[in-house]
Amino acid sequence: MTTLDAGSFSDQYCHFFDDAAFEETQRPGFRRRVLTGDQLQLCFWRIAGGATGSYMHHHEHHEQLGIVMRGALDFRIGDIDDETRTVLGPGEVYLAPRNVRHGDSVNVGDDELDECWILDVFSPPRDDLRDAQASPEVVREDSQGTAS
Repeated sequence: MTTLDAGSFSDQYCHFFDDAAFEETQRPGFRRRVLTGDQLQLCFWRIAGGATGSYMHHHEHHEQLGIVMRGALDFRIGDIDDETRTVLGPGEVYLAPRNVRHGDSVNVGDDELDECWILDVFSPPRDDLRDAQASPEVVREDSQGTAS
């Protein structure tokens, strides 16, 4: 029997925590690690406390489920005209089905690392998340207008 541990970092089925595996993105303070299967995709975000940069948007072809692991997420979700903000802490989850507006986020860092950790799951996988420097394929709904 073969045993893998964190020193092995990954095989085709298991992926261990590895700080060096997180990629910088175009948004200041946002790092991520993406794992993609046939029908699911996991995006593990490590976001600096106080970082902004998630504009209101929706996904036409993807469902998104997220769980906050560290820190807190202060954001909007639902109707574009609803200014209500929701704050989720560790262990709390949001679900953004196709075409549900979400974003306008402020990421609140935790006491230890001053980071907000979020695990986002997408179905089906998003091609734009395969490259950390790619422009997001979302429908924006902010002051810059609607664009995909």
